[in-house]
Amino acid sequence: MSDTRLDLPPVAAAPAGLPKPHLAVYVLLGVSLVLNIVLISRGGGVEAPEPTATLAAEVPAATPAAPPSATPAAPSGPAEAAFAAQAAAEPAADAAPAAAAPGEWITTRHGVKHSIARTFQIALGEDGPAVAAEFARLFVWDMNMKRDLLRGDAVAAVWRKTGEGDAAEYEIAAARLKSGKKGDLRAYAYTAPGDRHPSFWRADGREVPARLHNAPIDTYEQITALLKDRPSHAGMDFKVAVGTPLKAPKSGKVLRTNWNWRYNGNSIEMRFDDGVVAKFLHLSDTGVKPGQRVAAGEVIGKTGNTGRSTAPHLHYQLERGAKVIDPLDYHETMHRTLPASVLPAFQAEVTRLDRLLEARDDG
Repeated sequence: MSDTRLDLPPVAAAPAGLPKPHLAVYVLLGVSLVLNIVLISRGGGVEAPEPTATLAAEVPAATPAAPPSATPAAPSGPAEAAFAAQAAAEPAADAAPAAAAPGEWITTRHGVKHSIARTFQIALGEDGPAVAAEFARLFVWDMNMKRDLLRGDAVAAVWRKTGEGDAAEYEIAAARLKSGKKGDLRAYAYTAPGDRHPSFWRADGREVPARLHNAPIDTYEQITALLKDRPSHAGMDFKVAVGTPLKAPKSGKVLRTNWNWRYNGNSIEMRFDDGVVAKFLHLSDTGVKPGQRVAAGEVIGKTGNTGRSTAPHLHYQLERGAKVIDPLDYHETMHRTLPASVLPAFQAEVTRLDRLLEARDDG
């Protein structure tokens, strides 16, 4: 921009008798006049400040101050302050919530995002993978958890965490999967008469997980792995307390015990009379020897947590020649039904748990 030259009249000389302070005032006034003319000629000027009274009412209440090291720069004006306060009040996308207090029952509901594992990770953060694993075990009997999920499906679970670190355990009291392909699937924890552990039941009193006829153990807490869960896992896992009696599902001959101990722990391999080979791994005790014949139902050992095992369980594996076969296909299976005498109490529990499942919505 070119400079603007102003032709200004000379400043009049002060009268001879005028005191010097008054002369200084006249000089300052003249300089101010020159500056104002220059600003006007260049289109300059001073903007009046915006009124703040009306906007201040729209600013949310202030949040507690952050520690000095984390305090952000102060907003430069009311509008900036309003946006900053709004941003602080809104969680970031996919932000993980705070961890649940140990032992506290929580209801979590969320729309399915890509997979069950991803859904619970978004909803629960560090607790998500464990809750997702428990949840998936309940509905693997009704649907393929990889292929059957659709956009618009939703999950809900009433769950709690007990213990911390390696001792942490996750428990589900009720679960729901709203599936566009399979319908409204629900499961409720309930201990049937005579059972040592709760199982999961449908609202009509039919058990959710299938059970094996002539199973190797009579009682267990949960089936935690099926053959179809992952290609690298060749057996069926039962979550069961250490020392639970292990029985031969069928008559046969013991082939070997305690081989490859580093991985299998205490173990038994036997051939049933129909030629199928059975392997029982991670035992606490083996009560048979190689070459020994055993009858169907005979106790041959006790369950444990030996070898490469992260928790007490029984690994049950079946093979016909070089082919691994699914225990669910080899054994006949059944779904138990609660006796009529306990149905009123069970239905009352279902009503209570349904209220919890619908108590809140996280997603």
